[in-house]
Amino acid sequence: MYLLDSGGIIETFIRWIIENGGFYVLLLVVFAETGLFVGFFLPGDSLLFSAGIFMNMLVNKLAGLPLDESHPFGFWHVFIIIMVIIASVLGNMVGYWFGRKAGPVLFERRDTWIFKKKHLLRAQDFYNHYGKGTVFLAKFLPIIRTFAPIVAGIVRMNRAHFIFYNITGSVAWVCSMMLGGFFLQTWVEKQFGVSLKDHIEAITIVIILVTTLPVIYKLFFAKKKVVPPPVDNELKP
Repeated sequence: MYLLDSGGIIETFIRWIIENGGFYVLLLVVFAETGLFVGFFLPGDSLLFSAGIFMNMLVNKLAGLPLDESHPFGFWHVFIIIMVIIASVLGNMVGYWFGRKAGPVLFERRDTWIFKKKHLLRAQDFYNHYGKGTVFLAKFLPIIRTFAPIVAGIVRMNRAHFIFYNITGSVAWVCSMMLGGFFLQTWVEKQFGVSLKDHIEAITIVIILVTTLPVIYKLFFAKKKVVPPPVDNELKP
């Protein structure tokens, strides 16, 4: 077991996840946040970027090597990224299927601590504004990324179009986050002798603020009132 003799709470938590099935936890979080409405609170962006920074540890864990070994970008790195992309695609597919089957019922559902109808309405408003591209753009927006595929299913977006935007969005989101974290960590460590792992708390906070503040403003401070469309026969499964 790798000894955590330094670092803050977030760094310690991330290292603990990696040591205890981190790769599979990463897949589960991405899957849940991209299609299951119970996953809207999960930190997908910051987790993916952090996973990029700690990707060598993920590789070593999967390959059964010492966790502190460094490796050039190679097969295992590509494998991890592809599997995370697949988890994102499958999560969206589940959300789309759920929207087609049970979506209209959600507009009549009472709020619970897990489900908030206002998130669904905002995602619908976002979809009405950006159209099909919502499925792509939503990958980069917390909360919206969870509910967008459900809304796409409710409005019965063409399945082929949905799959196309789902795959391209997943590739762009996962690659930008994980490759950004990996190569930024490699470059900074090589150029300045500083490891981003030692500043993971600050990086995580910045990512959370940048990605969530616009959404929080939209959810709580936007003046525009979103009214759900009437549920007619076209929306019924």
